[in-house]
Amino acid sequence: MVEKEKHESGTKKRANPSEVTRLSLNSAPLSPEMAAYFDKCDEKLGFVPNVLLAYSHSMAKLETFAGFYNELMLAPSGLSKLEREMIAVVVSAENRCWYCLVAHGAAVRALSGKPELGEALAFNYRVAEITAKQRVMLDFALKMCRASAEIGDADRDALRQAGFSDADIWDIAASASFYAMSNRMASATGMKPNPQYHAQSR
Repeated sequence: MVEKEKHESGTKKRANPSEVTRLSLNSAPLSPEMAAYFDKCDEKLGFVPNVLLAYSHSMAKLETFAGFYNELMLAPSGLSKLEREMIAVVVSAENRCWYCLVAHGAAVRALSGKPELGEALAFNYRVAEITAKQRVMLDFALKMCRASAEIGDADRDALRQAGFSDADIWDIAASASFYAMSNRMASATGMKPNPQYHAQSR
């Protein structure tokens, strides 16, 4: 859990990577950009996500991860922010990633205003009340998890026929790929989700 106490310097005391993972790693000094990013997380969320604290043992790794996440999840796209979070949940469900299911399930609840949607996506997205277009998107993301080498033109054409552009297909694939990596890192390092996520948007 992120502590809100302050050092004599006035900067906030934050958890070490060793407190949010099962690895003995210590925080590196935050770069000015990452210090500002953490402050922004505190302002908007009320806490810093543990995944960022986990990466904070290396500024190069943290900055790369944060930059890719922000580009993938927050930059303009033909996919809505909710749809990108839906992909995160379905991929994380397939990979049984505790951290990502908790964190991105909370994001789906918040963005959709439907607590039941996050849980339906986590347990079985086929029972979720989503559009036919979103179902095709999630079918593709799941196939990427299970058998990416088997994806062919028919799978891409199904996305096009559902209304996705080729740029959208790239973003679907990038989102699914990013969370496949994140799931494995979270599980391998024993990353713990922030407790605040559990009660959000219930």
